[in-house]
Amino acid sequence: MTPPQGWSETLIEYLGIELWRIPIVMLSAAGIYCAFLVLVRIFGVRVLSGWNGFDAVIIIMFGAVAGRVIIGHPPTLAAGVVGLGTLMVLESIFGAFQSVTGIRQLHHKPRVIMAHGRFVVRNLKRTHLAPAEVYMALRKAGISRMDQVQCVILEATGHLSIIREGETIDPQLLRGVVGADRVQR
Repeated sequence: MTPPQGWSETLIEYLGIELWRIPIVMLSAAGIYCAFLVLVRIFGVRVLSGWNGFDAVIIIMFGAVAGRVIIGHPPTLAAGVVGLGTLMVLESIFGAFQSVTGIRQLHHKPRVIMAHGRFVVRNLKRTHLAPAEVYMALRKAGISRMDQVQCVILEATGHLSIIREGETIDPQLLRGVVGADRVQR
């Protein structure tokens, strides 16, 4: 049961990587990383949270496409390690850059989606949320009537925060939230 070219040749072929492929894998990983950041910026953080069955399939497909682009053909363990390592380094550099410079423009700001039981239509459209998704979150939070909603905020993480009518909101909690003036009246 020995491979025709021997074990060492076979292991190098399937687990290793030629030196010339390393920069290609690194550039591919950087390209996919940047493309992902741009696409999340365009389509909103909602694509990363609140998955239903179909969304989960799409995210898995995104990962499969990205992985294939990064490690190339033939896929090897070493190419995968180089690709993952490059993504981790890029994430660290990007995070450090944001911390040092204070730049946060690439991150989405939290937005008021609903204020006092009514949708803030402009923010709803901008975030690519469907009213049905908000209604589902309201039901999960135990809201049974729209007049029970003081506000719904789409957080930078893509999750919805729901605050019931009658609750006093510390203004500090709404600092940096787009549309906070609609809640504080």
